[in-house]
Amino acid sequence: MTASELIDQKIAELGDWRGEFFAQLREMIRAADPEIVEEWKWDTAVWSRHGLICAVGAFKSAVKVNFFKGASLQDPDNLFNAGLDAKATRAIDLHEGDALEEAALTRLMRAAVAHNLTPKK
Repeated sequence: MTASELIDQKIAELGDWRGEFFAQLREMIRAADPEIVEEWKWDTAVWSRHGLICAVGAFKSAVKVNFFKGASLQDPDNLFNAGLDAKATRAIDLHEGDALEEAALTRLMRAAVAHNLTPKK
């Protein structure tokens, strides 16, 4: 199966609010950058462009969006609420009933892509 098919399968298996959040996040990620690539690594949905961007995972009480280089990103909308002590990553934990802040998430996703595209010194 392709990565996209595995992600489709995961969303269908969830079948509750987590699947709905997962599907909405996937669409926002793909819309934020048309060149982003869907992958399936470590039994997890992962998106990359010139390196890893983020992963989305569903847990019993949360859907987590993990930004692999989140510590290097500006977060003016204060979306990061998990993994704040990690050296490189930052995450957003979403719970049932939370609102998805599409504009803010899109800005953060675009910042993550831009970070990967910036030449390193």
